[in-house]
Amino acid sequence: MQDLKVALIQTNQFWEDKKANFRHLEEVHFSKIKSGECDLILLPEMFNTGFSMNVHALAEDINGESIQWLKAWSGKLNSRIGASLIIKESGKFYNRFVIIYDDEIETFYDKRHLFRMANENEFFTAGNERVIYQLKGWNILLQICYDLRFPVFSRNKTIGDKKEYDLIIYIANWPEKRSSIWSVLLSARAIENQVYCVGLNRVGSDGKNIFYSGDSAVIDPWGTTEFQATKNEEAVKILTLHAIKLDDISRQFPAFKDAD
Repeated sequence: MQDLKVALIQTNQFWEDKKANFRHLEEVHFSKIKSGECDLILLPEMFNTGFSMNVHALAEDINGESIQWLKAWSGKLNSRIGASLIIKESGKFYNRFVIIYDDEIETFYDKRHLFRMANENEFFTAGNERVIYQLKGWNILLQICYDLRFPVFSRNKTIGDKKEYDLIIYIANWPEKRSSIWSVLLSARAIENQVYCVGLNRVGSDGKNIFYSGDSAVIDPWGTTEFQATKNEEAVKILTLHAIKLDDISRQFPAFKDAD
C-alpha cells in the first residue's frame, strides 16, 4: 500500500446552475491543482446543482454533460475525480457518487440513506449496497452526507487479520446548523472503524436559504484531526494520507479483531 494524495475542494455551489458550477470549479479551484499532483480530487454532493429535488429538470443519464465534463477534467488534471450528481436510470433517480478517471467511470455508489427531512426519499431511489473502491492498495468505502448518521452501514468488517477497508469518504451538503454533529460523527467513524475518515462539505447558501459552513476535515485512524478547513471559506487542500498509520494502529491497537 502506498501513501494516497487527496484533494478536497470546499466550494460554494450555484443553485441549479450547472454551467456556473462548472465555470467556478474551473476558474477558482482546478486552476490551483497541477496535472498529476493528486491521486483523487473530491467535490461536494450534487456538485453541479446543489442539493435540489428538482430531479425532472436536472437529472442526466450516465453519459450526460456533467459526466462528460468530469471525464474531460479528469484527463486534464491526470487524476481521478469523485463527485455526486443526479442520475436518471430506468425511470428512477439516484444521488450517485461516481469515481471517474480520464474517460471511464471506475465505480459508483448510490446513496443509501435518503434525507427525508428534505423529502429526498420521495424523489430518489435508495441504493442497496455498499461500495468499496480500490486505489493504490487502499480499500475505500464511499458514502454520501446523511449516511454519516448510520454507523451500522459503515461498520468495518474483520476479514482474517485485516480490516475490510482503510478509508471512508463522505461528500456532503451538510447544513451549518448541524455542523457540530458533522464534526463529532466524522471523528466517531474514524475511531470506531480504525481508518482514515475524509469529510468534504460545501460552503455558501442554497436556493432554499440553507447555509453551509464547510467544516471539511480529515481524521486519522487514531482519531486525530489532521486537517480542519476554515469555516465559511472556499479552499483547495491537498493532503497525503499515510499508509503507515494504518499499519501502526493495526499492530499496536488491533481493537477491530474483537469486534462483535
